[in-house]
Amino acid sequence: MANKVYNFSAGPSVLPEQALKEASAACIDFENSGISILSMSHRSKPIENMFAQTEQYLRELMGIPEDYDIVFLGGGCSLLFCMLPMNFLDQNATADYALTGVWANKAYKEAKQFGNALAACDTKSETYSRIDKNLKLSDNATYLHVTANNTIYGTEWHNFPKPKSGFLMADVSSDFLARKINVSDFGVVYGGAQKNISCAGVTVTIIKKGLLGKVNRTIPTMLNFQTHIDAANMFNTPPVFAVYVMNRTLKWLKDFGGVDAIEKVNRSKAALLYSALDNSKVFVGTAAKEDRSIMNVPFVFNKDVVAADKADDLAKEFLEFAKARGLQQLKGHRSVGGFRASIYNAMPVEGVQALVDCLGDFEKKVLG
Repeated sequence: MANKVYNFSAGPSVLPEQALKEASAACIDFENSGISILSMSHRSKPIENMFAQTEQYLRELMGIPEDYDIVFLGGGCSLLFCMLPMNFLDQNATADYALTGVWANKAYKEAKQFGNALAACDTKSETYSRIDKNLKLSDNATYLHVTANNTIYGTEWHNFPKPKSGFLMADVSSDFLARKINVSDFGVVYGGAQKNISCAGVTVTIIKKGLLGKVNRTIPTMLNFQTHIDAANMFNTPPVFAVYVMNRTLKWLKDFGGVDAIEKVNRSKAALLYSALDNSKVFVGTAAKEDRSIMNVPFVFNKDVVAADKADDLAKEFLEFAKARGLQQLKGHRSVGGFRASIYNAMPVEGVQALVDCLGDFEKKVLG
């Protein structure tokens, strides 16, 4: 391909080229076995070793203590949204949910089917453009659920709240391993892998030992986290290839210098893009400055410069303008419109600089 393409998709998203090459090679021959990883039994020693190594990489990179279990599952976070309250929230118990976006709301609605789920905050009336830190917390909640980073609205919890009672549960799908967190502050950390650490097809749930087995309900075998913990993630055929892509991505991150190193780069990339938006006359960011995400940057046209009746046509023109420069997947989420640049771990600084240059050149074109 003549021109370098930078993929700003919110997910599935850009992955390290090295991980892609290694995963591609494994599709033909996994570890010199002569067998494709797609055809190899999940109960074979090479696959069991790969799963164990992947778990160890996660423990090293995130600093996960030994008193936490790690579960790899398919089904996406949409499955976890119901599995988590099914396993942790008793019928007459309470859980607090901070409603900071669409995905937080989806988790909340699922939880209401299993127990007394309460909204600790809800900024829907403000298009979720900020995070409300003044939470209304229950005295006897089993857990407080937060969505660490909101991909659609570009907001992020920079300091996690503390529950009034119970434990903290966090969906970290879109900033998995993008910044350092103290796992010991949480009872459960979970997320889909297709934003930052793998392709679509696998989720990761990190659970503190001793929290399971406390609900008074019969949980279907497949939906019981303890089933998968006891079977070392091999109760049924797991998403082997997605776990392998994760393995290679985690190895890339280790070689890069770990989470501390990538966080510095991520903050630098975000600062570069936000600076361009803050100094632009044509484009403006939509998230409250104090809550801005380092992963997802939504922006729109400045209404004082671009008339409403011209915005749609100009948006199409901008997306084509960017695409011609190799900058793809910049369209905003269908629920909010505008534009969005997702700058996950594998997005190089050069990609963000190319976008900044593109914004500047398009602005000159608009302003004449």
